[in-house]
Amino acid sequence: MLLRHVIVFGFIALLAGCAGIGPREAVQGQGNAKQWQAHKQQLSSLDGWQINGKVGIRAPKDSGSGTLFWLQRQDYYDIRLSGPLGRGAARLTGRPGAVSLEVANQGRFQAPDPESLLQDQLGWRLPVSHLVWWVRGLPAPDSKSRLTLDADSRLSNLEQDNWQIEYLSYTQQNGYWLPERIKLHGEDLDVTLVVKDWQPRKLGQ
Repeated sequence: MLLRHVIVFGFIALLAGCAGIGPREAVQGQGNAKQWQAHKQQLSSLDGWQINGKVGIRAPKDSGSGTLFWLQRQDYYDIRLSGPLGRGAARLTGRPGAVSLEVANQGRFQAPDPESLLQDQLGWRLPVSHLVWWVRGLPAPDSKSRLTLDADSRLSNLEQDNWQIEYLSYTQQNGYWLPERIKLHGEDLDVTLVVKDWQPRKLGQ
């Protein structure tokens, strides 16, 4: 019985830690820790959005830019790229365990996770599962991260899983401060994201 209580308590503590500064986060910079916790808790509750913007990609064999459409509905996502790298349109849809990638003039491909699918078909090593957090200006909760806060207690830099993310500007929409310009630097891939339109949604309760 005691072990059972310890396990339950540990699980509750883990969930609570997701909203604050957990042991996986190393925080520095100008911001206030309590304000960051409040900001993080507010953004963590967002489980739906629609994004329209532009994306630039630099890879060893490719580089280019295109338009981005991203629809998120809890654990379902629909990400569409138009015109990058001369490949035409690409559409990534899925939820945990089932992901599909459609590439113009190449067909439709499926895999259990988006990372392996993008690497196999496009040659990009991009942590899509982390992007769901990074695009909101949050570290992904399942690995260690190093955070630098700006004077407004929002992320200015994030280091996580061999990626460096720079948050260059924010925009306010429906009471949420959300990233507007983001640069992501990976080992062999650089991505620049400019959000023209943020439509955040809180779907679940």
